[in-house]
Amino acid sequence: MRPSILRRLFRRVASTATLALVAATLSTVAAARPAAAAGGLEQVTGFGTNPGNLQMYEYAPAGLPANAPLVIALHGCTQTADAYYTHSGWPKYADLWGFAVVFPQTTSANNALSCFGWFDPAEDTRGKGEAASIVQMVEYAKQQYGSDARRVYVTGLSAGGGMTADLLAAYPDVFAGGSVASGLPAQCATSQSAASGCQTGPQKLTAAQWGDKVRGSYPGYSGPWPRVAIWQGTSDYTVYPANATALRDQWTDVWGIGQTPSSTDTLPGNTTRSVYNDADATGKPAVATYSVSGMGHGLAVGPGSGTGQCGSTAAYFLNTICSTYYTGVFWGLDRGTPGGGDRLPAPSGLRVTAVTAHSASLSWNAVPGAASYTVHRNGTKVASPTSTTYTDTGLIAGTAYQYTVTTVDGSGTPGTASPQVTATTTGGTPAQCFTATNYAHVTAGRAHTTGGYTYANGSNENMGLYNVFVTHTLRESPAGHFVIADSGCAT
Repeated sequence: MRPSILRRLFRRVASTATLALVAATLSTVAAARPAAAAGGLEQVTGFGTNPGNLQMYEYAPAGLPANAPLVIALHGCTQTADAYYTHSGWPKYADLWGFAVVFPQTTSANNALSCFGWFDPAEDTRGKGEAASIVQMVEYAKQQYGSDARRVYVTGLSAGGGMTADLLAAYPDVFAGGSVASGLPAQCATSQSAASGCQTGPQKLTAAQWGDKVRGSYPGYSGPWPRVAIWQGTSDYTVYPANATALRDQWTDVWGIGQTPSSTDTLPGNTTRSVYNDADATGKPAVATYSVSGMGHGLAVGPGSGTGQCGSTAAYFLNTICSTYYTGVFWGLDRGTPGGGDRLPAPSGLRVTAVTAHSASLSWNAVPGAASYTVHRNGTKVASPTSTTYTDTGLIAGTAYQYTVTTVDGSGTPGTASPQVTATTTGGTPAQCFTATNYAHVTAGRAHTTGGYTYANGSNENMGLYNVFVTHTLRESPAGHFVIADSGCAT
């Protein structure tokens, strides 16, 4: 579609978020899921005066104890609370780690494309509009579940990410942390006409000027500040990667810690993580950026049953890495400590030292303070050695296995997981790889369909919608067992 046509369309759509979001999301309007609650997701009415005219949906595991954390999850344009609940992975970790999740929903009554008003001072500032409605949902959920007021977090995608940044700036007394996925810096735009420029290239401000936008959102507030995770695809042409840089500059300046990372490492899905520790004696992570190489506009998900795998693919839910898992760990939801900075670091140097037809040997570098280590194979715990070597036995010949290792301190508290390595056992029938559309995989007997979605035979991994527009690489090993291998298919 020509830019001139898009501009005319933009002017005709009342309160539309931005021209770029129109271009990116028109293709999914017809496919948007209905607003009706899914299994486990419940709508709440009467949560407050609701000045922003939002809908509230919530999910909480059975038997949730008092003083558990609370997460607010904001969908992107054309999406719904149900879609975010279904594909983002948050319900999995609510069950696993024990917390409640609120899914606010805006509708076409507020915005023609159901975008949160991250660019509108009447919606995204303290005490006003949608921002005030979301905080009313927080207060309602805290009373309903007895949630810990010190551990309330907010996350969002795209327009929801922009609103997340605005909420962190306007309500740092409410939110202990946030996660902005493919989103915008706080108060990047204060009008609809300025919004498009923010997406394609935010203002070239200094870190202090970006920080001032946060400090100006709640004058007189002196901290503590929220801990902020920033997720961005390097091939995002809807919300350009420059926004992640601006977000990094903004929140490191607020924390007063500069823009040089304390550490950088590599995660699955071609993801680079840079961590910026706070300046106090404990040096907890205050800001972290996650740059996903080659990913476009969307929320990073990593379907699978492993602890670090989550979500399912759909429009703007992209199969790369489970961002929800790493966000939860960054906040400390996996053990209830905001920031997670008191956990031991990941073992470095994890490597495969030997393989046979039925075993794989690993080694890694020692971590000071570690009482033991936990070895995970394909996301499942298989051993807890006290040494820095381990041999995994009873494996299938000619099969690839993924391993990570986590440190455990003397109190039994797990640390950060290492980057993943792959060990392929010898012998057996060589693995085969197949790249095709979901429709072709089903036709060839490598996958099956349920409820309009495609699942790999054997592993049952969610491959996304059953159509000819979604393509995956499947690796077969052993015979009849298929796993998604989009990031590389070693045979």
